Amino acid sequence: MITRPDGLEAVATWSDAAGLERPPLLVVDAVEEYLRGLGLGDGALAWERIGEGHSNVTYAIAYAGRDLVLRRGPRPPHPPSTHDMAREARVQRVLGAAGVPVPEIVAHSDDPAVLGVPFYVMERVSGDVVTDAVPPALDDAEGRRGIGFAAVDALADLHAVPVRTGEVAALGRPDGYLARQVGRFAALWEVNSRRSFPAVAELAAWLAERMPETQRAAVVHGDFRIGNLMYAPGTPARVAAILDWEMATLGDPLADLGYFTATYARPGSAPTPLELTPVTRLDGFPETAELVARYASRHPLDLSMLPWYETLAFFKAAVFCEALYTRWLDGQRPGDTFGPTLEEGVPRLLEAAQDRAATLSAS
Repeated sequence: MITRPDGLEAVATWSDAAGLERPPLLVVDAVEEYLRGLGLGDGALAWERIGEGHSNVTYAIAYAGRDLVLRRGPRPPHPPSTHDMAREARVQRVLGAAGVPVPEIVAHSDDPAVLGVPFYVMERVSGDVVTDAVPPALDDAEGRRGIGFAAVDALADLHAVPVRTGEVAALGRPDGYLARQVGRFAALWEVNSRRSFPAVAELAAWLAERMPETQRAAVVHGDFRIGNLMYAPGTPARVAAILDWEMATLGDPLADLGYFTATYARPGSAPTPLELTPVTRLDGFPETAELVARYASRHPLDLSMLPWYETLAFFKAAVFCEALYTRWLDGQRPGDTFGPTLEEGVPRLLEAAQDRAATLSAS
Protein backbone atom coordinates (compact mmCIF):
# COMPACT_ATOMS: atom_id res chain seq x y z
CA MET A 1 0.00 0.00 0.00
CA ILE A 2 1.16 3.52 -0.81
CA THR A 3 0.35 5.82 2.10
CA ARG A 4 0.73 9.56 1.76
CA PRO A 5 1.55 11.86 4.69
CA ASP A 6 -1.81 13.64 4.35
CA GLY A 7 -3.66 10.40 5.00
CA LEU A 8 -4.82 9.80 1.44
CA GLU A 9 -3.85 6.38 0.19
CA ALA A 10 -3.49 4.30 -2.93
CA VAL A 11 -3.02 0.57 -3.38
CA ALA A 12 -1.33 -1.28 -6.20
CA THR A 13 -4.21 -3.77 -6.59
CA TRP A 14 -7.64 -4.36 -5.14
CA SER A 15 -6.19 -7.37 -3.32
CA ASP A 16 -3.95 -4.99 -1.40
CA ALA A 17 -7.07 -3.20 -0.14
CA ALA A 18 -8.31 -6.27 1.73
CA GLY A 19 -8.53 -5.58 5.43
CA LEU A 20 -8.28 -1.82 5.17
CA GLU A 21 -10.67 0.05 7.43
CA ARG A 22 -11.45 2.51 4.64
CA PRO A 23 -11.49 1.90 0.89
CA PRO A 24 -8.55 3.27 -1.08
CA LEU A 25 -8.94 6.38 -3.17
CA LEU A 26 -6.78 5.08 -6.00
CA VAL A 27 -6.14 1.54 -7.25
CA VAL A 28 -3.17 1.77 -9.56
CA ASP A 29 -3.47 -1.38 -11.65
CA ALA A 30 -7.24 -0.90 -12.08
CA VAL A 31 -6.70 2.59 -13.46
CA GLU A 32 -3.87 1.32 -15.69
CA GLU A 33 -6.19 -1.34 -17.10
CA TYR A 34 -8.95 1.21 -17.61
CA LEU A 35 -6.67 3.61 -19.49
CA ARG A 36 -5.26 0.75 -21.55
CA GLY A 37 -8.80 -0.21 -22.50
CA LEU A 38 -9.38 3.30 -23.79
CA GLY A 39 -6.58 2.76 -26.28
CA LEU A 40 -4.22 5.22 -24.59
CA GLY A 41 -1.25 2.87 -24.77
CA ASP A 42 0.54 0.77 -22.20
CA GLY A 43 2.97 1.21 -19.36
CA ALA A 44 3.29 2.01 -15.68
CA LEU A 45 1.14 4.71 -14.11
CA ALA A 46 2.57 7.51 -11.97
CA TRP A 47 0.28 9.58 -9.79
CA GLU A 48 0.29 12.61 -7.54
CA ARG A 49 -2.48 14.18 -5.49
CA ILE A 50 -3.24 17.76 -6.58
CA GLY A 51 -5.69 20.39 -5.37
CA GLU A 52 -7.17 21.13 -1.98
CA GLY A 53 -9.42 18.08 -1.79
CA HIS A 54 -12.00 19.31 0.74
CA SER A 55 -14.72 17.72 -1.40
CA ASN A 56 -13.80 15.82 -4.55
CA VAL A 57 -10.36 14.30 -4.96
CA THR A 58 -8.07 14.98 -7.92
CA TYR A 59 -4.92 13.21 -9.09
CA ALA A 60 -2.34 14.05 -11.73
CA ILE A 61 -1.78 10.89 -13.76
CA ALA A 62 1.17 10.20 -16.05
CA TYR A 63 0.53 7.24 -18.34
CA ALA A 64 1.98 6.17 -21.69
CA GLY A 65 3.38 9.61 -22.36
CA ARG A 66 0.08 11.34 -21.55
CA ASP A 67 -0.42 13.90 -18.79
CA LEU A 68 -3.92 13.37 -17.45
CA VAL A 69 -6.03 14.25 -14.44
CA LEU A 70 -8.38 11.81 -12.68
CA ARG A 71 -11.18 13.28 -10.60
CA ARG A 72 -13.41 11.29 -8.25
CA GLY A 73 -15.72 11.92 -5.33
CA PRO A 74 -14.70 11.46 -1.68
CA ARG A 75 -15.16 8.23 0.17
CA PRO A 76 -18.79 7.41 1.00
CA PRO A 77 -21.05 7.99 2.81
CA HIS A 78 -22.41 11.11 1.20
CA PRO A 79 -25.80 12.09 -0.26
CA PRO A 80 -26.43 10.36 -3.61
CA SER A 81 -27.13 13.67 -5.37
CA THR A 82 -23.66 15.04 -4.59
CA HIS A 83 -20.32 14.46 -6.29
CA ASP A 84 -21.98 13.61 -9.62
CA MET A 85 -18.95 12.88 -11.79
CA ALA A 86 -21.00 12.12 -14.91
CA ARG A 87 -22.73 15.49 -14.75
CA GLU A 88 -19.52 17.35 -14.01
CA ALA A 89 -17.85 15.78 -17.04
CA ARG A 90 -20.88 16.57 -19.20
CA VAL A 91 -20.88 20.21 -18.09
CA GLN A 92 -17.26 20.54 -19.17
CA ARG A 93 -17.91 18.90 -22.53
CA VAL A 94 -20.85 21.22 -23.23
CA LEU A 95 -19.08 24.37 -22.09
CA GLY A 96 -15.89 23.46 -23.89
CA ALA A 97 -17.88 23.25 -27.11
CA ALA A 98 -19.27 26.71 -26.30
CA GLY A 99 -15.77 28.16 -26.09
CA VAL A 100 -15.27 28.17 -22.32
CA PRO A 101 -11.68 27.30 -21.33
CA VAL A 102 -12.06 23.92 -19.62
CA PRO A 103 -9.92 20.77 -19.59
CA GLU A 104 -10.79 18.33 -22.38
CA ILE A 105 -12.67 15.30 -21.08
CA VAL A 106 -11.07 11.98 -22.08
CA ALA A 107 -13.57 9.56 -20.54
CA HIS A 108 -16.03 9.00 -17.72
CA SER A 109 -16.65 5.74 -15.86
CA ASP A 110 -19.42 4.46 -13.61
CA ASP A 111 -17.83 0.98 -13.37
CA PRO A 112 -17.40 0.19 -9.65
CA ALA A 113 -14.74 -2.41 -10.50
CA VAL A 114 -12.22 0.34 -11.23
CA LEU A 115 -12.32 2.59 -8.16
CA GLY A 116 -15.60 1.71 -6.48
CA VAL A 117 -17.05 5.12 -7.31
CA PRO A 118 -17.70 7.08 -10.53
CA PHE A 119 -14.81 9.16 -11.85
CA TYR A 120 -13.66 10.90 -14.98
CA VAL A 121 -10.36 11.51 -16.74
CA MET A 122 -9.38 14.74 -18.48
CA GLU A 123 -6.35 16.18 -20.19
CA ARG A 124 -3.99 18.02 -17.87
CA VAL A 125 -3.73 21.74 -18.61
CA SER A 126 -0.28 23.26 -18.27
CA GLY A 127 -0.03 26.20 -15.91
CA ASP A 128 -0.31 27.37 -12.32
CA VAL A 129 -3.08 27.50 -9.74
CA VAL A 130 -2.60 30.58 -7.56
CA THR A 131 -3.17 30.00 -3.85
CA ASP A 132 -0.40 30.87 -1.39
CA ALA A 133 2.30 31.86 -3.90
CA VAL A 134 2.45 33.97 -7.05
CA PRO A 135 4.00 32.30 -10.12
CA PRO A 136 7.48 33.84 -10.61
CA ALA A 137 6.64 35.11 -14.10
CA LEU A 138 3.73 37.12 -12.67
CA ASP A 139 5.30 38.22 -9.41
CA ASP A 140 5.52 41.93 -10.09
CA ALA A 141 3.01 44.78 -9.98
CA GLU A 142 1.83 44.22 -13.55
CA GLY A 143 1.58 40.47 -13.13
CA ARG A 144 -0.34 40.67 -9.85
CA ARG A 145 -2.86 43.09 -11.32
CA GLY A 146 -3.12 40.83 -14.32
CA ILE A 147 -4.00 37.83 -12.15
CA GLY A 148 -7.02 39.63 -10.70
CA PHE A 149 -8.18 41.15 -13.97
CA ALA A 150 -7.75 37.90 -15.91
CA ALA A 151 -9.95 36.17 -13.33
CA VAL A 152 -12.81 38.65 -13.56
CA ASP A 153 -12.50 38.70 -17.37
CA ALA A 154 -12.88 34.90 -17.39
CA LEU A 155 -15.99 35.26 -15.22
CA ALA A 156 -17.45 37.88 -17.55
CA ASP A 157 -16.71 35.66 -20.55
CA LEU A 158 -18.45 32.71 -18.87
CA HIS A 159 -21.52 34.83 -18.16
CA ALA A 160 -21.63 35.90 -21.81
CA VAL A 161 -22.26 32.32 -23.03
CA PRO A 162 -25.80 32.09 -24.52
CA VAL A 163 -28.01 29.91 -22.32
CA ARG A 164 -31.39 29.84 -24.04
CA THR A 165 -30.60 27.40 -26.85
CA GLY A 166 -28.54 24.31 -27.57
CA GLU A 167 -26.97 21.94 -25.06
CA VAL A 168 -26.13 24.76 -22.65
CA ALA A 169 -29.85 25.36 -22.11
CA ALA A 170 -30.16 21.84 -20.67
CA LEU A 171 -27.62 22.43 -17.89
CA GLY A 172 -30.11 23.87 -15.44
CA ARG A 173 -33.30 25.77 -14.70
CA PRO A 174 -32.49 29.44 -14.10
CA ASP A 175 -35.96 30.46 -12.90
CA GLY A 176 -36.12 30.40 -9.12
CA TYR A 177 -32.38 29.78 -8.73
CA LEU A 178 -31.85 32.12 -5.78
CA ALA A 179 -34.86 30.85 -3.85
CA ARG A 180 -33.68 27.27 -4.32
CA GLN A 181 -30.19 28.15 -3.12
CA VAL A 182 -31.41 29.84 0.05
CA GLY A 183 -33.95 27.13 0.84
CA ARG A 184 -31.61 24.26 0.10
CA PHE A 185 -28.69 25.48 2.20
CA ALA A 186 -30.90 26.55 5.08
CA ALA A 187 -32.35 23.01 5.18
CA LEU A 188 -28.91 21.39 4.93
CA TRP A 189 -27.76 22.92 8.21
CA GLU A 190 -30.12 20.76 10.27
CA VAL A 191 -29.08 17.67 8.33
CA ASN A 192 -25.34 18.23 8.67
CA SER A 193 -24.80 19.88 12.05
CA ARG A 194 -24.89 19.00 15.71
CA ARG A 195 -24.40 22.63 16.72
CA SER A 196 -26.84 25.49 17.00
CA PHE A 197 -26.05 29.07 16.07
CA PRO A 198 -28.89 31.65 16.09
CA ALA A 199 -27.20 33.34 13.12
CA VAL A 200 -28.12 30.44 10.82
CA ALA A 201 -31.89 30.95 11.08
CA GLU A 202 -31.48 34.73 11.17
CA LEU A 203 -29.41 34.77 7.98
CA ALA A 204 -31.72 32.34 6.19
CA ALA A 205 -34.70 34.56 7.01
CA TRP A 206 -32.83 37.73 5.99
CA LEU A 207 -31.74 36.21 2.68
CA ALA A 208 -35.30 35.13 1.92
CA GLU A 209 -36.78 38.50 2.85
CA ARG A 210 -34.24 40.64 0.96
CA MET A 211 -33.88 38.38 -2.08
CA PRO A 212 -33.23 40.44 -5.25
CA GLU A 213 -34.83 39.93 -8.61
CA THR A 214 -32.57 38.09 -11.05
CA GLN A 215 -31.72 40.46 -13.89
CA ARG A 216 -30.55 37.87 -16.42
CA ALA A 217 -29.75 34.18 -16.68
CA ALA A 218 -26.25 32.81 -17.21
CA VAL A 219 -24.06 29.81 -16.63
CA VAL A 220 -23.20 29.88 -12.92
CA HIS A 221 -20.00 28.11 -11.91
CA GLY A 222 -20.94 28.00 -8.22
CA ASP A 223 -17.36 28.06 -6.87
CA PHE A 224 -15.69 30.72 -8.99
CA ARG A 225 -12.53 31.95 -7.28
CA ILE A 226 -8.90 32.46 -8.22
CA GLY A 227 -7.94 29.11 -6.70
CA ASN A 228 -10.18 27.32 -9.20
CA LEU A 229 -8.40 28.83 -12.20
CA MET A 230 -5.40 27.53 -14.10
CA TYR A 231 -3.18 30.36 -15.29
CA ALA A 232 -1.18 29.79 -18.47
CA PRO A 233 2.64 29.81 -18.13
CA GLY A 234 4.44 33.10 -18.76
CA THR A 235 3.08 36.60 -19.24
CA PRO A 236 0.70 38.31 -19.45
CA ALA A 237 -1.65 36.67 -16.97
CA ARG A 238 -4.15 34.52 -18.86
CA VAL A 239 -6.68 31.95 -17.64
CA ALA A 240 -5.96 28.68 -19.42
CA ALA A 241 -8.79 26.74 -17.76
CA ILE A 242 -11.60 27.09 -15.25
CA LEU A 243 -11.66 24.08 -12.93
CA ASP A 244 -14.08 22.31 -10.54
CA TRP A 245 -17.52 22.39 -12.15
CA GLU A 246 -19.31 20.31 -9.51
CA MET A 247 -21.88 23.01 -8.66
CA ALA A 248 -22.36 24.51 -12.13
CA THR A 249 -25.87 25.22 -13.36
CA LEU A 250 -27.90 28.01 -14.91
CA GLY A 251 -28.95 30.85 -12.66
CA ASP A 252 -28.17 34.37 -11.51
CA PRO A 253 -24.66 35.43 -12.59
CA LEU A 254 -24.33 37.83 -9.66
CA ALA A 255 -24.19 34.78 -7.39
CA ASP A 256 -20.83 34.04 -9.02
CA LEU A 257 -19.68 37.64 -8.79
CA GLY A 258 -20.67 37.83 -5.11
CA TYR A 259 -18.86 34.57 -4.38
CA PHE A 260 -15.80 35.82 -6.25
CA THR A 261 -15.64 39.07 -4.31
CA ALA A 262 -16.35 37.31 -1.01
CA THR A 263 -13.40 34.96 -1.57
CA TYR A 264 -11.10 37.74 -2.78
CA ALA A 265 -8.97 38.69 0.24
CA ARG A 266 -7.59 42.18 0.65
CA PRO A 267 -5.62 43.80 3.50
CA GLY A 268 -7.85 44.60 6.43
CA SER A 269 -10.47 41.93 5.73
CA ALA A 270 -10.96 39.27 8.39
CA PRO A 271 -9.73 35.83 7.24
CA THR A 272 -12.26 33.01 6.96
CA PRO A 273 -12.11 29.40 5.69
CA LEU A 274 -13.41 30.78 2.38
CA GLU A 275 -10.07 32.56 1.86
CA LEU A 276 -8.17 29.99 -0.20
CA THR A 277 -5.90 32.35 -2.15
CA PRO A 278 -4.35 34.54 0.55
CA VAL A 279 -1.73 36.02 -1.81
CA THR A 280 -4.30 38.54 -3.05
CA ARG A 281 -3.67 40.40 0.20
CA LEU A 282 -0.27 41.39 -1.20
CA ASP A 283 0.49 44.76 -2.75
CA GLY A 284 -0.21 45.05 -6.44
CA PHE A 285 -3.40 43.04 -6.64
CA PRO A 286 -6.44 45.02 -7.80
CA GLU A 287 -8.86 46.34 -5.25
CA THR A 288 -12.22 44.58 -5.09
CA ALA A 289 -13.98 47.69 -6.40
CA GLU A 290 -11.75 47.64 -9.49
CA LEU A 291 -12.70 44.06 -10.25
CA VAL A 292 -16.41 44.81 -9.81
CA ALA A 293 -16.13 47.83 -12.11
CA ARG A 294 -14.34 45.76 -14.74
CA TYR A 295 -17.10 43.14 -14.61
CA ALA A 296 -19.77 45.85 -14.86
CA SER A 297 -18.12 47.24 -17.99
CA ARG A 298 -18.94 43.91 -19.67
CA HIS A 299 -22.31 43.26 -18.02
CA PRO A 300 -24.02 46.55 -17.09
CA LEU A 301 -26.22 45.18 -14.33
CA ASP A 302 -27.50 46.89 -11.20
CA LEU A 303 -24.91 45.89 -8.59
CA SER A 304 -26.46 47.67 -5.62
CA MET A 305 -27.48 44.30 -4.15
CA LEU A 306 -24.01 42.75 -4.43
CA PRO A 307 -23.69 42.58 -0.59
CA TRP A 308 -26.74 40.26 -0.62
CA TYR A 309 -24.93 37.88 -2.98
CA GLU A 310 -21.79 38.07 -0.82
CA THR A 311 -23.91 37.24 2.23
CA LEU A 312 -25.28 34.23 0.37
CA ALA A 313 -21.73 33.13 -0.45
CA PHE A 314 -20.61 33.21 3.19
CA PHE A 315 -23.83 31.55 4.35
CA LYS A 316 -23.45 28.69 1.87
CA ALA A 317 -19.79 28.28 2.81
CA ALA A 318 -20.73 28.06 6.48
CA VAL A 319 -23.23 25.28 5.78
CA PHE A 320 -20.83 23.39 3.54
CA CYS A 321 -17.96 23.70 6.02
CA GLU A 322 -20.20 22.61 8.88
CA ALA A 323 -20.90 19.41 6.95
CA LEU A 324 -17.14 18.84 6.59
CA TYR A 325 -16.69 19.51 10.30
CA THR A 326 -19.38 16.99 11.24
CA ARG A 327 -17.82 14.36 8.96
CA TRP A 328 -14.49 15.00 10.66
CA LEU A 329 -16.09 14.61 14.10
CA ASP A 330 -17.59 11.32 12.94
CA GLY A 331 -14.15 10.01 11.95
CA GLN A 332 -14.95 10.04 8.24
CA ARG A 333 -12.00 12.34 7.45
CA PRO A 334 -9.02 10.92 9.37
CA GLY A 335 -5.81 12.81 8.79
CA ASP A 336 -7.74 15.88 7.67
CA THR A 337 -6.10 19.04 9.01
CA PHE A 338 -8.83 21.30 7.65
CA GLY A 339 -11.70 19.75 9.62
CA PRO A 340 -10.49 20.74 13.12
CA THR A 341 -10.13 24.38 12.07
CA LEU A 342 -13.83 24.54 11.31
CA GLU A 343 -14.83 24.46 14.98
CA GLU A 344 -14.03 28.18 14.93
CA GLY A 345 -14.00 28.62 11.17
CA VAL A 346 -17.73 28.13 10.70
CA PRO A 347 -18.67 30.81 13.26
CA ARG A 348 -16.27 33.17 11.45
CA LEU A 349 -18.10 32.51 8.18
CA LEU A 350 -21.43 33.26 9.85
CA GLU A 351 -19.98 36.48 11.26
CA ALA A 352 -18.73 37.46 7.80
CA ALA A 353 -22.20 36.82 6.40
CA GLN A 354 -23.75 38.99 9.10
CA ASP A 355 -21.25 41.76 8.38
CA ARG A 356 -22.10 41.73 4.66
CA ALA A 357 -25.82 41.72 5.45
CA ALA A 358 -25.36 44.69 7.75
CA THR A 359 -23.78 46.77 4.97
CA LEU A 360 -26.91 46.30 2.87
CA SER A 361 -29.35 46.75 5.75
CA ALA A 362 -27.70 50.07 6.61
CA SER A 363 -27.98 51.40 3.06
